[in-house]
Amino acid sequence: MDVLAQIKEKARRFKTRIVLPESSDLRVLKAAGEIERLGIAHVVLLGEKGYFTRIEREHNISLDGIEIVSQTKKFNPYRDLLYNLRKHKGLTYEEAGGLVKNPLYYGALMVKAGDCDGMVAGSLSPTADVLRPALQIIKTAPGISVVSGAFIMIIPNKDFGDDGVMLFADCAVNPDPTAEQLAEIAYTSAVTAKSLLGMEPRVGMLSFSTKGSARHEKVFKVRQATEIARQRYPSLVIDGELQADAALVPSVGRYKAPGSQVAGRVNVLIFPDLQSGNIGYKLGQRLANAEAIGPVLQGMAKPVNDLSRGCSEEDIVNVVAITAVQAQGNKTAVPELLFSLTKK
Repeated sequence: MDVLAQIKEKARRFKTRIVLPESSDLRVLKAAGEIERLGIAHVVLLGEKGYFTRIEREHNISLDGIEIVSQTKKFNPYRDLLYNLRKHKGLTYEEAGGLVKNPLYYGALMVKAGDCDGMVAGSLSPTADVLRPALQIIKTAPGISVVSGAFIMIIPNKDFGDDGVMLFADCAVNPDPTAEQLAEIAYTSAVTAKSLLGMEPRVGMLSFSTKGSARHEKVFKVRQATEIARQRYPSLVIDGELQADAALVPSVGRYKAPGSQVAGRVNVLIFPDLQSGNIGYKLGQRLANAEAIGPVLQGMAKPVNDLSRGCSEEDIVNVVAITAVQAQGNKTAVPELLFSLTKK
């Protein structure tokens, strides 16, 4: 069974509620019908029933079983919730009411209030517009200060990672993370690998140096991040700083980092900055013919994932499946993993 099939199978175990706020996108509506048909999640769409009835008739699609929620339904309590969350930032009551009319804000408020388990958006909106309400309303997980983006990499050469499956981060969000943030990204990436992919994470902190072979402030940052992660998450299997070949190739790992638990067998690669992360996953796609699934947003208190505006209906189905599994993790696996990784 391939990785996406495994994720979809996990998603079916619990009927999580995922809101898709961009209901004016026909791709979203077609994907919603497929998600419901496959039993991946219980989809919630925002809008008025008359609109969806017309769309079903005009485009010959079925939205049977999908919940339709009008943005007037909980307008007042959501306005109060948003105002109380943001008044210390200067948000007025009137401004809160205006924002609740925005489907992206309404969807994030549904997740915050527990009326939905996660949100998927971005087919009609830039990443910044998706992340803004998520960060303002849902916020990051306890003990985490940074949201990051991971790619699931499916590599034809099965010698790498776990039978060709790896996780790369951060490849999508943070241009130049601090050592503290890198340590958190390493941890949240391990959580993603464990809860989403069923991996036992072996985390490699990448650099242009291995174990002191070079001296530079950028190397020191990666080394410091590794030490922070070890102290804060003592059960995390991690090593750094490692060059890419020392992280991936067993013979090189043994030579350059003798005695390392992970050198030569890393399945979670943490890049030192966004430039290297973005370049790395794209090189994997083009030169190694790897399939890149993502970005999967990690570090949120409850899951929100961002779609590309060029996404297909299949992409939407896949991202909803990932979000559904992340939502299950919030209720089951992730709290246990947090406990096992975090020092008491």
